[in-house]
Amino acid sequence: MARVFTEGRLAYGMQLPVQSQSTLYAEPWEAAATAADLAEVARAADRAGFGYLATCDHVAIPRRLAGPMGTVWYDPVATLAYLAGITEHVRLLSHVAIVGLRHPLATAKQYATLDHLSGGRLILGVGAGHVTEEFEVLGVDFGRRGAVLDETLDALRAALGPEEYPEFEGERFSFKDLGQLPRPAQARIPVWVGGSSPAAVRRAAVRGDGWLPQGDPRDELPAQIARIRQLREAAGVDGPLEIGAITEVLYVGEPAWDTGRRTLTGKAEALAESLRAYRALGVDQIQVRFRSRDRTELTDQITAFGAEVAPHLND
Repeated sequence: MARVFTEGRLAYGMQLPVQSQSTLYAEPWEAAATAADLAEVARAADRAGFGYLATCDHVAIPRRLAGPMGTVWYDPVATLAYLAGITEHVRLLSHVAIVGLRHPLATAKQYATLDHLSGGRLILGVGAGHVTEEFEVLGVDFGRRGAVLDETLDALRAALGPEEYPEFEGERFSFKDLGQLPRPAQARIPVWVGGSSPAAVRRAAVRGDGWLPQGDPRDELPAQIARIRQLREAAGVDGPLEIGAITEVLYVGEPAWDTGRRTLTGKAEALAESLRAYRALGVDQIQVRFRSRDRTELTDQITAFGAEVAPHLND
Protein backbone atom coordinates (compact mmCIF):
# COMPACT_ATOMS: atom_id res chain seq x y z
CA MET A 1 0.00 0.00 0.00
CA ALA A 2 1.47 3.34 -1.03
CA ARG A 3 1.16 6.30 1.30
CA VAL A 4 -1.22 9.12 0.44
CA PHE A 5 1.26 11.79 1.53
CA THR A 6 5.05 11.92 1.50
CA GLU A 7 6.66 10.23 4.48
CA GLY A 8 8.44 12.55 6.89
CA ARG A 9 6.52 15.67 5.82
CA LEU A 10 3.54 17.11 7.64
CA ALA A 11 0.56 17.36 5.30
CA TYR A 12 -2.54 19.44 6.02
CA GLY A 13 -6.22 19.15 5.15
CA MET A 14 -9.54 20.48 6.36
CA GLN A 15 -13.09 19.50 7.16
CA LEU A 16 -15.31 21.68 4.99
CA PRO A 17 -17.78 24.16 6.46
CA VAL A 18 -21.43 24.33 5.37
CA GLN A 19 -21.73 20.58 4.66
CA SER A 20 -22.09 19.76 8.36
CA GLN A 21 -23.37 22.30 10.84
CA SER A 22 -23.19 21.03 14.37
CA THR A 23 -23.61 23.92 16.79
CA LEU A 24 -20.42 22.68 18.47
CA TYR A 25 -18.27 24.06 15.65
CA ALA A 26 -20.24 25.72 12.83
CA GLU A 27 -19.84 29.47 12.37
CA PRO A 28 -23.05 31.57 12.34
CA TRP A 29 -22.64 32.57 8.68
CA GLU A 30 -22.84 28.94 7.55
CA ALA A 31 -26.59 28.72 8.29
CA ALA A 32 -27.38 30.87 5.25
CA ALA A 33 -24.53 29.57 3.09
CA THR A 34 -25.12 28.05 -0.34
CA ALA A 35 -23.50 25.55 -2.67
CA ALA A 36 -21.61 28.48 -4.20
CA ASP A 37 -20.02 29.23 -0.82
CA LEU A 38 -19.01 25.60 -0.37
CA ALA A 39 -17.52 25.59 -3.86
CA GLU A 40 -15.45 28.72 -3.28
CA VAL A 41 -14.04 27.34 -0.03
CA ALA A 42 -13.12 24.08 -1.76
CA ARG A 43 -11.45 25.89 -4.65
CA ALA A 44 -9.50 28.09 -2.24
CA ALA A 45 -8.20 25.03 -0.39
CA ASP A 46 -7.29 23.34 -3.67
CA ARG A 47 -5.29 26.40 -4.75
CA ALA A 48 -3.65 26.67 -1.32
CA GLY A 49 -2.16 23.18 -1.53
CA PHE A 50 -4.39 21.46 1.01
CA GLY A 51 -3.92 17.70 0.99
CA TYR A 52 -7.59 16.88 1.37
CA LEU A 53 -11.10 18.20 1.82
CA ALA A 54 -13.35 16.24 4.18
CA THR A 55 -17.09 15.76 4.55
CA CYS A 56 -19.16 14.01 7.24
CA ASP A 57 -21.87 11.36 7.08
CA HIS A 58 -25.22 11.20 8.83
CA VAL A 59 -28.46 9.97 7.28
CA ALA A 60 -30.93 11.45 9.77
CA ILE A 61 -30.67 13.17 13.15
CA PRO A 62 -33.29 12.46 15.85
CA ARG A 63 -35.02 15.38 17.51
CA ARG A 64 -33.30 14.64 20.84
CA LEU A 65 -29.90 15.42 19.25
CA ALA A 66 -30.96 18.17 16.85
CA GLY A 67 -29.94 20.87 19.33
CA PRO A 68 -26.20 20.17 19.49
CA MET A 69 -25.85 18.31 16.17
CA GLY A 70 -28.23 20.23 13.92
CA THR A 71 -29.83 18.50 10.96
CA VAL A 72 -27.58 19.90 8.20
CA TRP A 73 -25.45 16.97 7.08
CA TYR A 74 -24.77 16.78 3.34
CA ASP A 75 -24.44 13.35 1.79
CA PRO A 76 -20.69 12.63 1.54
CA VAL A 77 -20.68 10.84 -1.81
CA ALA A 78 -22.81 13.46 -3.55
CA THR A 79 -20.79 16.27 -1.98
CA LEU A 80 -17.38 14.81 -2.75
CA ALA A 81 -18.44 14.03 -6.32
CA TYR A 82 -19.51 17.65 -6.75
CA LEU A 83 -16.20 18.84 -5.34
CA ALA A 84 -14.29 16.45 -7.59
CA GLY A 85 -15.70 18.25 -10.60
CA ILE A 86 -14.65 21.73 -9.46
CA THR A 87 -11.18 21.00 -8.00
CA GLU A 88 -8.03 19.66 -9.58
CA HIS A 89 -5.53 18.26 -7.10
CA VAL A 90 -6.92 18.03 -3.57
CA ARG A 91 -7.79 14.60 -2.17
CA LEU A 92 -11.41 13.83 -1.21
CA LEU A 93 -11.91 12.35 2.25
CA SER A 94 -15.04 11.01 3.92
CA HIS A 95 -14.52 11.90 7.57
CA VAL A 96 -16.15 9.69 8.37
CA ALA A 97 -18.45 7.46 6.36
CA ILE A 98 -20.63 5.23 8.56
CA VAL A 99 -20.23 2.34 6.15
CA GLY A 100 -21.89 -0.14 8.50
CA LEU A 101 -25.25 1.46 7.71
CA ARG A 102 -25.12 0.19 4.13
CA HIS A 103 -24.43 -3.03 2.27
CA PRO A 104 -20.75 -3.10 1.24
CA LEU A 105 -21.59 -3.59 -2.44
CA ALA A 106 -23.73 -0.45 -2.40
CA THR A 107 -20.92 1.46 -0.69
CA ALA A 108 -18.37 0.05 -3.13
CA LYS A 109 -20.46 1.11 -6.12
CA GLN A 110 -20.64 4.71 -4.84
CA TYR A 111 -17.03 5.16 -3.80
CA ALA A 112 -15.51 3.23 -6.71
CA THR A 113 -17.41 5.52 -9.07
CA LEU A 114 -16.24 8.57 -7.12
CA ASP A 115 -12.62 7.45 -7.28
CA HIS A 116 -12.95 6.67 -10.99
CA LEU A 117 -14.49 10.05 -11.81
CA SER A 118 -12.01 12.00 -9.68
CA GLY A 119 -8.96 10.35 -11.18
CA GLY A 120 -8.00 8.48 -8.02
CA ARG A 121 -8.40 11.17 -5.36
CA LEU A 122 -10.56 9.29 -2.83
CA ILE A 123 -9.54 8.60 0.76
CA LEU A 124 -12.20 6.46 2.44
CA GLY A 125 -12.49 7.51 6.07
CA VAL A 126 -14.76 5.22 8.09
CA GLY A 127 -16.25 5.12 11.56
CA ALA A 128 -18.66 3.11 13.68
CA GLY A 129 -21.31 5.81 14.19
CA HIS A 130 -23.01 6.85 17.43
CA VAL A 131 -26.67 7.74 16.72
CA THR A 132 -28.90 4.86 17.80
CA GLU A 133 -32.01 5.92 15.87
CA GLU A 134 -30.04 6.20 12.66
CA PHE A 135 -29.18 2.50 12.85
CA GLU A 136 -32.63 1.43 13.96
CA VAL A 137 -34.47 3.14 11.11
CA LEU A 138 -32.15 1.51 8.58
CA GLY A 139 -32.50 -1.93 10.15
CA VAL A 140 -28.93 -2.21 11.48
CA ASP A 141 -28.17 -3.50 14.99
CA PHE A 142 -26.64 -0.56 16.86
CA GLY A 143 -25.25 -2.78 19.60
CA ARG A 144 -23.33 -4.85 17.05
CA ARG A 145 -22.12 -1.89 14.99
CA GLY A 146 -18.45 -2.56 15.76
CA ALA A 147 -18.56 -6.14 14.52
CA VAL A 148 -20.62 -5.04 11.51
CA LEU A 149 -18.05 -2.38 10.67
CA ASP A 150 -15.17 -4.85 10.93
CA GLU A 151 -16.80 -7.25 8.49
CA THR A 152 -17.88 -4.40 6.23
CA LEU A 153 -14.28 -3.21 5.98
CA ASP A 154 -13.11 -6.70 5.06
CA ALA A 155 -15.85 -6.91 2.43
CA LEU A 156 -14.96 -3.48 1.08
CA ARG A 157 -11.32 -4.50 0.62
CA ALA A 158 -12.60 -7.09 -1.85
CA ALA A 159 -15.37 -4.97 -3.36
CA LEU A 160 -13.06 -1.99 -3.97
CA GLY A 161 -10.24 -4.08 -5.34
CA PRO A 162 -9.26 -4.54 -8.97
CA GLU A 163 -11.59 -7.45 -9.78
CA GLU A 164 -14.68 -6.87 -11.88
CA TYR A 165 -16.35 -9.76 -10.03
CA PRO A 166 -15.20 -9.43 -6.41
CA GLU A 167 -15.77 -12.29 -3.98
CA PHE A 168 -16.32 -12.26 -0.24
CA GLU A 169 -17.70 -14.74 2.28
CA GLY A 170 -18.53 -13.55 5.77
CA GLU A 171 -21.00 -13.95 8.60
CA ARG A 172 -23.31 -11.15 7.43
CA PHE A 173 -22.27 -10.51 3.84
CA SER A 174 -21.33 -12.76 0.97
CA PHE A 175 -21.10 -12.08 -2.73
CA LYS A 176 -19.60 -13.52 -5.90
CA ASP A 177 -20.35 -13.56 -9.64
CA LEU A 178 -21.67 -9.99 -9.40
CA GLY A 179 -19.80 -7.58 -11.63
CA GLN A 180 -19.20 -3.95 -10.80
CA LEU A 181 -17.67 -1.50 -13.23
CA PRO A 182 -16.12 1.01 -13.24
CA ARG A 183 -13.32 -0.02 -10.92
CA PRO A 184 -11.56 2.59 -8.77
CA ALA A 185 -8.73 4.49 -10.44
CA GLN A 186 -6.46 3.62 -7.51
CA ALA A 187 -5.15 0.08 -7.25
CA ARG A 188 -5.97 0.18 -3.53
CA ILE A 189 -8.27 2.73 -1.91
CA PRO A 190 -6.66 4.12 1.24
CA VAL A 191 -8.89 3.44 4.25
CA TRP A 192 -8.46 5.69 7.28
CA VAL A 193 -10.27 4.64 10.44
CA GLY A 194 -11.81 7.34 12.63
CA GLY A 195 -12.35 7.34 16.37
CA SER A 196 -10.40 7.35 19.62
CA SER A 197 -12.09 4.61 21.64
CA PRO A 198 -10.08 1.43 22.33
CA ALA A 199 -12.13 -0.40 19.70
CA ALA A 200 -11.53 2.31 17.09
CA VAL A 201 -7.80 2.40 17.85
CA ARG A 202 -7.58 -1.37 17.44
CA ARG A 203 -9.57 -1.19 14.20
CA ALA A 204 -7.22 1.46 12.82
CA ALA A 205 -4.20 -0.62 13.76
CA VAL A 206 -5.43 -3.90 12.30
CA ARG A 207 -7.60 -2.82 9.36
CA GLY A 208 -6.60 0.74 8.51
CA ASP A 209 -4.11 2.51 6.29
CA GLY A 210 -4.48 5.58 8.51
CA TRP A 211 -5.96 6.83 11.77
CA LEU A 212 -8.28 9.81 12.22
CA PRO A 213 -8.47 10.63 15.94
CA GLN A 214 -11.62 12.21 17.28
CA GLY A 215 -10.22 15.37 18.81
CA ASP A 216 -7.56 13.89 21.10
CA PRO A 217 -5.58 16.70 22.78
CA ARG A 218 -1.89 16.88 22.00
CA ASP A 219 -0.75 15.37 25.28
CA GLU A 220 -2.83 12.23 24.71
CA LEU A 221 -1.63 11.54 21.17
CA PRO A 222 1.74 9.90 21.97
CA ALA A 223 0.14 7.12 24.03
CA GLN A 224 -2.53 6.51 21.40
CA ILE A 225 0.02 6.40 18.59
CA ALA A 226 2.25 4.02 20.54
CA ARG A 227 -0.76 1.78 21.21
CA ILE A 228 -1.68 1.70 17.52
CA ARG A 229 1.84 0.78 16.47
CA GLN A 230 2.01 -1.92 19.16
CA LEU A 231 -1.30 -3.45 18.07
CA ARG A 232 -0.32 -3.30 14.40
CA GLU A 233 2.96 -5.05 15.02
CA ALA A 234 1.30 -7.71 17.19
CA ALA A 235 -1.23 -8.38 14.40
CA GLY A 236 1.56 -8.71 11.84
CA VAL A 237 0.15 -5.98 9.65
CA ASP A 238 2.68 -4.59 7.19
CA GLY A 239 2.60 -1.34 5.26
CA PRO A 240 2.60 2.30 6.27
CA LEU A 241 0.04 3.80 8.61
CA GLU A 242 -0.69 7.53 8.28
CA ILE A 243 -1.46 9.18 11.59
CA GLY A 244 -3.74 12.20 11.74
CA ALA A 245 -4.56 14.87 14.30
CA ILE A 246 -7.20 17.58 14.56
CA THR A 247 -5.47 20.80 15.57
CA GLU A 248 -6.66 23.64 17.71
CA VAL A 249 -8.84 26.16 15.87
CA LEU A 250 -6.63 28.65 14.02
CA TYR A 251 -6.61 32.28 12.92
CA VAL A 252 -3.67 33.45 10.81
CA GLY A 253 -2.65 36.93 11.97
CA GLU A 254 -3.98 39.10 14.78
CA PRO A 255 -7.80 39.08 14.74
CA ALA A 256 -9.72 42.29 15.25
CA TRP A 257 -12.50 40.33 16.98
CA ASP A 258 -12.85 37.79 19.76
CA THR A 259 -11.98 34.40 18.28
CA GLY A 260 -12.11 32.59 21.62
CA ARG A 261 -9.39 31.77 24.11
CA ARG A 262 -8.71 28.33 22.65
CA THR A 263 -7.95 29.67 19.17
CA LEU A 264 -4.31 29.70 18.09
CA THR A 265 -3.64 33.11 16.58
CA GLY A 266 -0.59 35.07 15.54
CA LYS A 267 2.04 35.40 12.90
CA ALA A 268 2.56 32.63 10.38
CA GLU A 269 5.96 31.61 11.72
CA ALA A 270 4.63 31.24 15.26
CA LEU A 271 1.65 29.18 14.11
CA ALA A 272 3.91 26.94 12.04
CA GLU A 273 6.22 26.42 15.00
CA SER A 274 3.29 25.33 17.14
CA LEU A 275 1.93 22.99 14.47
CA ARG A 276 5.34 21.43 13.77
CA ALA A 277 5.11 19.88 17.22
CA TYR A 278 2.54 17.47 15.84
CA ARG A 279 5.13 16.03 13.48
CA ALA A 280 7.46 15.45 16.43
CA LEU A 281 4.69 13.41 18.07
CA GLY A 282 4.54 11.08 15.06
CA VAL A 283 1.66 12.75 13.22
CA ASP A 284 1.67 12.64 9.40
CA GLN A 285 -1.25 14.94 8.61
CA ILE A 286 -3.09 17.63 10.50
CA GLN A 287 -6.69 18.68 10.01
CA VAL A 288 -7.10 22.42 10.51
CA ARG A 289 -10.13 24.63 11.09
CA PHE A 290 -10.28 28.43 10.97
CA ARG A 291 -12.45 30.97 12.75
CA SER A 292 -14.32 33.22 10.33
CA ARG A 293 -17.25 35.63 10.17
CA ASP A 294 -18.12 35.07 6.51
CA ARG A 295 -17.00 33.11 3.48
CA THR A 296 -14.53 35.75 2.35
CA GLU A 297 -12.75 35.77 5.68
CA LEU A 298 -12.53 31.99 5.59
CA THR A 299 -11.10 31.85 2.07
CA ASP A 300 -8.64 34.58 3.05
CA GLN A 301 -7.58 32.48 6.03
CA ILE A 302 -7.17 29.40 3.84
CA THR A 303 -5.09 31.36 1.34
CA ALA A 304 -2.93 32.87 4.09
CA PHE A 305 -2.34 29.48 5.65
CA GLY A 306 -1.26 27.96 2.34
CA ALA A 307 1.00 30.88 1.44
CA GLU A 308 2.44 31.84 4.82
CA VAL A 309 2.14 28.98 7.31
CA ALA A 310 2.38 25.80 5.22
CA PRO A 311 5.85 26.59 3.80
CA HIS A 312 7.21 26.47 7.38
CA LEU A 313 5.49 23.28 8.52
CA ASN A 314 8.45 21.16 7.47
CA ASP A 315 11.34 23.46 8.36
